[in-house]
Amino acid sequence: MAEQKTNRRSEIEKERLKSLQELEDMGINPFVYSYKRTITLLVLREKYGELEEKNLPKKVFRVAGRIMKFRKMGKMSFADIDDAFSHIQLIFKKDLLKDYNLLKNLNIGDFLGAEGTLFKTHTGEFSLLLSKFTLLTKSLLPLPEKYHGIKDQELKYRKRYLHLIMDKDARNLFRTRSKIISEVRRFLGSRGFIDVETPYLQPIYGGANAKPFKTHLNSKNTDMFLAISPELYLKRLLIGGFEKVFEIGKSFRNESIDTTHNPEFTIMEVYWAYVDYNDMMKLTEEMISEIIFNITGSHTLLYQGKKLNFKAPWNRITMSNAIKEHLKINIEKMNDIEISDFIKKHKIVIEGGFNRGLAIAEIFDKLVQPHLIQPVFVTDYPKETTALCKLHRKNKDKIERFEIFVLGMELGNAYSELNNPVLQEEFFNNEERRAELGVLETQKFDADFIEALKYGMPPAGGLGVGLDRLIMLICDKVSLRDVILFPIVK
Repeated sequence: MAEQKTNRRSEIEKERLKSLQELEDMGINPFVYSYKRTITLLVLREKYGELEEKNLPKKVFRVAGRIMKFRKMGKMSFADIDDAFSHIQLIFKKDLLKDYNLLKNLNIGDFLGAEGTLFKTHTGEFSLLLSKFTLLTKSLLPLPEKYHGIKDQELKYRKRYLHLIMDKDARNLFRTRSKIISEVRRFLGSRGFIDVETPYLQPIYGGANAKPFKTHLNSKNTDMFLAISPELYLKRLLIGGFEKVFEIGKSFRNESIDTTHNPEFTIMEVYWAYVDYNDMMKLTEEMISEIIFNITGSHTLLYQGKKLNFKAPWNRITMSNAIKEHLKINIEKMNDIEISDFIKKHKIVIEGGFNRGLAIAEIFDKLVQPHLIQPVFVTDYPKETTALCKLHRKNKDKIERFEIFVLGMELGNAYSELNNPVLQEEFFNNEERRAELGVLETQKFDADFIEALKYGMPPAGGLGVGLDRLIMLICDKVSLRDVILFPIVK
């Protein structure tokens, strides 16, 4: 069957190449440089689409779009064209068009410029009766069948351009994505945060526990890494005198591909001087709640049949209390042997050997996180879970960290940022020792960052949000690949 489709496509391409040559032989350029429209199809439809035939203006309009349907007849033919936002039916009458015979050289998929007056058919179809048409771009391959579209999900990801051509809902989804990212920028900009850019190519990767992508800089004969996070560079900006900064950009992590992970993804990180993780919680819930309301008109999302309430304030719970609530165990009162037996029973493995704090975090991740459905801040993580966060002011075995969870999925991560260079160096050394034990995802020792901290960084709160996941929730999609224009496909 696949071979038959390939052969058929090859035959169609040959026919269109022949048609292309015929046009060129007639002195017609099948790939023009530009076309001056006087109106878009959306504006045309909004202004005149509901008028009766007798009230339509008699002026000539120039429009352009891709042919999506074509019905070629003897003395009258019809085509439907689409532009970015709307569509219209074109009517070709042989007695009005000196180039009517050129219709035999046009196909579905071609871009066409069309000039004419508005007209309504006897069935009420809003149309343009043409006085002139211009081939703008000749397509050489056939589009998928209009009524069947692209059913193969993998093909939608691999050939997103075809998906966008055939599915206006897909185009609208990615317009919504753009609006969401614009809303993030608007929200933060309105509160005095400045939009900055940090390097994607870094000599030392840091800011998260993740496997990097490695490359080589030929001019300096040195290895570089694609950024796994902008965190350490944004903190350098706080050291440099900025007080409110954020970045929306790409991060790259050499990890598995599934519904909530793509090795290249869009992250938003924000850093705010003179505040702590409590202030960042308030900022986070206000930002996400406001964005969702501005996009959807409600603080409530319906995601795959589940109602999610994002209206601030959200629930807050410590990791220990979340474990107690869901597993009915008091992890704080359990000794190391009891915790070790518990993780063995549940087949939880800790890289590099048993570590109390990491074991507690893994118990939470594997057994509690999947049950966190409504938006919630989980706070006060074990200190071993990150090397970049301040120790908790009331309990030095913990850190002032929170993560946002929705539908069992992590949406964001935040700290009261560590700004003590002596402690930061100690934590980096601890990470190096874990790497020596075979742990692959650790923080690298960054001597330049330590030096920068020694000049003094103000107390600060920081936050990172995975924007692809947020967009996935708002748009009610089950996979990141549905909201990333060009995802990595296995």
